[in-house]
Amino acid sequence: MKHQVFNPYLPIDEYIPDGEPHIFGDRVYVFGSHDAEGGYTFCMRDYVTYSAPVDDLTDWRYEGVIYKASQDPQYPNLKYMYAPDVVCGNDGKYYLYYAMGGDYGYGGYVGPISVAVADTPAGPYEFLGFVRNKDGSPMEKYVPFDPAVLNDNGTIRLYYGTQYGIDEAPEVQHEEAFEQSLMEMFGKTREEIRSYPDNINGPIVCTLEDDMLTVKEEPKHLIPYHVKGTPFEDHAFFEASSMRKVGEKYYFVYSSWLNHELCYATSDYPDRDFTFGGTIVSNGDVGFEGRSANARLNMTGTTHGSIIEIKGQWYVFYHRLTHKSDYSRQACAEKITILPDGSIPQVQITSCGLNDGPLAAEGRYPAVIACNITNGKMPYGSNSIYREAFPNVNHLKEERFIAEIENGTLIGYKYFDFREPVSLRITVRKENEGNKPVYDGPLRVDVRCVDTGEERIDYTNPSYGKSDGEAFMEIRTSEFGEAVGMIPLKSLGDDWTEVKTEISLNGVYPIYLVYHGEEKVQLLNIEFTAP
Repeated sequence: MKHQVFNPYLPIDEYIPDGEPHIFGDRVYVFGSHDAEGGYTFCMRDYVTYSAPVDDLTDWRYEGVIYKASQDPQYPNLKYMYAPDVVCGNDGKYYLYYAMGGDYGYGGYVGPISVAVADTPAGPYEFLGFVRNKDGSPMEKYVPFDPAVLNDNGTIRLYYGTQYGIDEAPEVQHEEAFEQSLMEMFGKTREEIRSYPDNINGPIVCTLEDDMLTVKEEPKHLIPYHVKGTPFEDHAFFEASSMRKVGEKYYFVYSSWLNHELCYATSDYPDRDFTFGGTIVSNGDVGFEGRSANARLNMTGTTHGSIIEIKGQWYVFYHRLTHKSDYSRQACAEKITILPDGSIPQVQITSCGLNDGPLAAEGRYPAVIACNITNGKMPYGSNSIYREAFPNVNHLKEERFIAEIENGTLIGYKYFDFREPVSLRITVRKENEGNKPVYDGPLRVDVRCVDTGEERIDYTNPSYGKSDGEAFMEIRTSEFGEAVGMIPLKSLGDDWTEVKTEISLNGVYPIYLVYHGEEKVQLLNIEFTAP
């Protein structure tokens, strides 16, 4: 079997969210934040990067640590480096832009944007300075957060910003409690906040001098803050600015206030007149083919990424959540299509991602490459970490597996190419106090993460009836379809056990495993072998 790549496309013990892919030379590099496995807050580790040849996206190479938080003058007052971007300057050097923050993002909206420089894309980078005004003072206009940079035929453009809420009533904007929260969040006085002619919130653009630090043209809104009554209203900008030039069109990619989706807008200009395009991807498949938020196929939360063309194929890079939190996020990617009219249809999340077609239905795969994991009512977890039980990707020592699989849990893999009948073997065990991952750090649930009270989607009612009350894993090729097989799970113990059944499929199919049983189980691997 030829070498393949799947989601997450980096090692399964690596956590690189906020991915910005760039081609430098004959390699594609991914620059992102760096979460800790099982961490308690965002971006706890130093920047690393991975790269792959443009003609072989299965071959990702670890480039090592490229920059440390301790190199920034704001450290340790602010300890963590958030979503970065890298651009090649007109001098041929590489410039890394980022913002510092603290636990749960506190302080991330206050400081200036930092810049580091290196001679090669993979560094090592050295601190250069802060983005600054012409008088040399740090540039802190609007909200200097989530920077993205574009070298547009020699013009260096910096994009950044965040946006909270879309209520445009003046009496709300100038209401005492509302303004007080903005003052605390953005580290500015009431007078500073009121000094902006439109609003301190929103996506911002400015140009830089060739020194890559000094503001050349003053910051301004890329998209008007006032979006009510416009196509942006239901998908208003939240954060994660990223700009790409496609032919003569500019594509602004961003995370919307819904948080789980990457959206895009297009313009003939790099700094104005953007028109909302749509959603590119959601890490819960919300919106894909009309799927509602209640029917999300994963725990949802932040996402951040961008689009890139590699050898004639367009991709969107994004991230998924693990460990029942927003703080252990993994890099994923999907193929996308830019239609002749410039639109990008929303794509579903898959297990095959960057692979050249579906995965082969042969050999062993880590269970954690599942693109859908749901018990029928998964939480929305922006800037949160949960203790309550629901199925999730987790780890214990050196093993990564799907934990807390309960009755009615659906685990989906898209897609596999079946050429002949196979045995589907799974490695599974009963979950107990001895093998259950236990998070003992601080808990946090963001105010936006509320239970809607909607009913749980029922994935039970199988084609195979329960046999003598024993647990089993049902195999489907569609979310609610007829079963094509069943794996009995009799007398599972504390140790990993391999169990299997034969299935006969010919063609490309998704595989859904639906668990039926009273006790929770864990899933380590799935494997296709000859019958």
